[in-house]
Amino acid sequence: MQAKELISDIFPAVNINDKGEKALVRMDFFKISHIPLTDSDGNYFGLISENEIYDFDLVEKPFSSYKNVLARPFVLCNEHIYSVINLFTKLNISVVPVLNDREKYIGAICFHDLVKYFGKLTASENPGTIFILELDSHNYSLSQIAQIIESNGAKVLSLYASSPKDSTKLEITVKLNVNDFSAVKKTFERYDYKIKAAYNEDDKINELLEERYDEFMNYLNI
Repeated sequence: MQAKELISDIFPAVNINDKGEKALVRMDFFKISHIPLTDSDGNYFGLISENEIYDFDLVEKPFSSYKNVLARPFVLCNEHIYSVINLFTKLNISVVPVLNDREKYIGAICFHDLVKYFGKLTASENPGTIFILELDSHNYSLSQIAQIIESNGAKVLSLYASSPKDSTKLEITVKLNVNDFSAVKKTFERYDYKIKAAYNEDDKINELLEERYDEFMNYLNI
């Protein structure tokens, strides 16, 4: 997926000639702590934070009076979504501006839009079972894992590999389209796979997905 596909349909930027008060109202409405500054020609001046508006007494002043250099993070519209995630995690910002190939502002991606996308990526809304395999990295075979699952009439909805810190092991988190995991479990055990955990209750699945999301974000921040 490219960055342009996640641009918010309703999120507005703030004009460089607007006062800080207008930006604060929009930031409060959209529950964000940063907002892009642009002009009517689509020029992008940078990202200003709620703290900067207060710290530099810009509530009743236009942003054009701000003389400090603004941080200017952005991604181009055709960059991969991983570039967006990387900016969110490295800079700890709540909005990522998106520019076209002429570096004109065309919109922004809010963090909650990214979370929704990640939810779709992990098939979190689909019913089923999540389980975690623990194995040595040199024994990892995606084709064998898929074959075991499909031989029991199940399908892989999502799969995520991670390596715990200071460990030579891999953890493979798999989401299946079935609630009854017993047949798949027995086959994995017959092939000497270690099943570290399995979940098919909504609350536990949501908890696990949040944990895996944090691990994914931390990985991209390395």
